[in-house]
Amino acid sequence: MKLSNKQIKEFANYLCREEKSNATQEKYLRDVQAFSLYADNREITKEVVVSWKKQLVESGYAVRSINSMLASVNSLLEFLNLPNCKVKNIRTQRQTYCTEDKELTKSEYLRLLAASKKNEQLNLAIQTICGTGIRVSELRYFTVEAIRYGEVTVDCKSKTRTILIPGKLKNILLNYAKKHGITTGAIFVTCTGKPLNRSNIWSAMKKLCETAGVKPSKVFPHNLRKLFARTFYGIEKDIAKLADILGHSSINTTRIYIMTTGIEHRRKIDRLGLIV
Repeated sequence: MKLSNKQIKEFANYLCREEKSNATQEKYLRDVQAFSLYADNREITKEVVVSWKKQLVESGYAVRSINSMLASVNSLLEFLNLPNCKVKNIRTQRQTYCTEDKELTKSEYLRLLAASKKNEQLNLAIQTICGTGIRVSELRYFTVEAIRYGEVTVDCKSKTRTILIPGKLKNILLNYAKKHGITTGAIFVTCTGKPLNRSNIWSAMKKLCETAGVKPSKVFPHNLRKLFARTFYGIEKDIAKLADILGHSSINTTRIYIMTTGIEHRRKIDRLGLIV
């Protein structure tokens, strides 16, 4: 079987029927298109898929990125009833700490907030994401009505969960809404009235890097969510509860969020006092 544009469109419809999030659909289709370009009208066989996997490795992609792309294509192959063409992930030892150049620290977060003071909407969006642990795509559920009630109901990835709004954040957001004449609907909107999206916030955050003195590699909305996770776990030590708050189906996903940096990991080992 050769991979056609019609099959890719049918796969896109399948992902939609499966109620995959928009971000997941875009990611899967991007990976499938990359595979399609590599296959170049060749018959889809196990050998072709294995060869593509090998090319990804030789191209220097990170193992996590490769496994993510393989998951997308394996999903396509399952959809096309070609399970025998699926390939295995690259096996790696579970990482016990993360790199310092990618993880946002609390002090860096506070510097970003200070740098965003002149952009009130961005400042509050950053605080809302980091203060509740939501996904940036879930910011649109923060309506005036929900904030007054003190709870936000999020419907994402075929799951519904309730997010409690901290009292201080509730007051700040309601004051912001009153100040800007927002009486109903989403709090965070563009000048055209549409809800802020990942792209709006990502680009605005990047502009803060120089003023805040924070590496651009650390500044993106998802890192705010991860900072919430590490901070919450540092206080509560309850990974199951944290997984529920973040909306994770698997605790293994949550484990990735709470990894400490290499510096923190080294300090913990040093405190064992086993080197004399």
